Amino acid sequence: MANYIVMPKLSDTMTEGTLVKWRKKEGDKVEVGDVIAEIETDKATMEMEAFDDGILNKHLIQEGTKVLVGNRIGLILGKGESAPVDAPAAAAPADKEAPEKPASAVNGAPGAQQAAAPRPSTPAAAPVQRNDGERIRISPFARKLAQEKGIDIGTVTGTGPGGRIIAADIESAKPGAVSAAPAAAKPAAAPVAATPAGAGDQRLPLSGMRRVIAERLLTSKTTIPHFYLNIEVDAGPLMKLRAEVNAASEAAGGPKITVNDFVLKAVIAAAIKVPAVNASFDGDAIIQYANVNLCVAVAVEDGLVTPVVREAQKKSLREISESVKDLAGRARSKKLKPEEYQGGTITVSNLGSYGIESFSAIINPPQAMIVSVGAIVKKPVVGPNDQIIAGQRLGIGLSADHRVVDGAVGAQYLAELRKFIESPTLMLL
Repeated sequence: MANYIVMPKLSDTMTEGTLVKWRKKEGDKVEVGDVIAEIETDKATMEMEAFDDGILNKHLIQEGTKVLVGNRIGLILGKGESAPVDAPAAAAPADKEAPEKPASAVNGAPGAQQAAAPRPSTPAAAPVQRNDGERIRISPFARKLAQEKGIDIGTVTGTGPGGRIIAADIESAKPGAVSAAPAAAKPAAAPVAATPAGAGDQRLPLSGMRRVIAERLLTSKTTIPHFYLNIEVDAGPLMKLRAEVNAASEAAGGPKITVNDFVLKAVIAAAIKVPAVNASFDGDAIIQYANVNLCVAVAVEDGLVTPVVREAQKKSLREISESVKDLAGRARSKKLKPEEYQGGTITVSNLGSYGIESFSAIINPPQAMIVSVGAIVKKPVVGPNDQIIAGQRLGIGLSADHRVVDGAVGAQYLAELRKFIESPTLMLL
């Protein structure tokens, strides 16, 4: 039986992938577990394995082509088997804004099996227009998600580019909603067009990663009620302890611990003291997580990736340091696995190395809090006996989802964070 290889869904935000390289040529023998292609998602480049034995009969997609999740990219046949009559000779690059194809055009002939990833189920018929006649623009994954959750997409407001409904909109919608004509529908505000490019200007198409960043952060800023708290802490004790720890580590031939490592350990320790911040909003409930799965923002060539240190509360300072170095290195080379950048519960963004003293970050949905860390700055401070002395000050910001975290809870968390940074030996107990 013909086995179609389809573009797999390799991350929670992935709606399309780029076929970077075929690792098997047409006519090559394929066995289960063989790496047949390299796929670039919005966050990493990953190896794609075969799920069936046979002969790779045809590449349906050329290298460098973007393909929607669930669309065919290749065909595997059994020994002596002929290609089915519906097998296409080639496939055109995916266009996210093009009208969606019927299920038969995406999934192939009835009974055809896929060879590299579970095929998405075909969504049930959904309205293509709202009650006022406006065409509904929705991504294929969001449509599938709506069908699984029982969401009427006619009731959902899209926050993606041009009002397109994306997965985050479906996640935040209430199931079982019934479409109804609005009492006084107001036309959606049209996006403001950019100033047209002139001579010497460049128009840079959005990469997959940049598109996902744009969609997620727009969703975060427009659907999550942010509030912001900021403190300045005495970093002198932390810097002193760091010097002592690194001197001992260097003498033993070990690696150095960074200021960020200490701050991450403090963020984790404070979250254990105030577990209400380690949570997410989930429609009619708040999920409070037992483990602190810490996301660390890492700047990469095309944007930002937030790999996850799992069960961070169980790790020592050195283990946190080693985990972050490893994850950051593989994030920059796009070698992260999907499970290494999904499922975080709190994010830390540190711009101190860029000389930024303080800032307020945008929440990384669906989390309820992000901690922003600035640079340690030497400045005059009031010391004992009201004497002006030279101090080392560290600016820390907190951005929280007010549906989950109240101002008093955020303040309590920052008080615990201050305690751990200003008395850093507590983190080592």
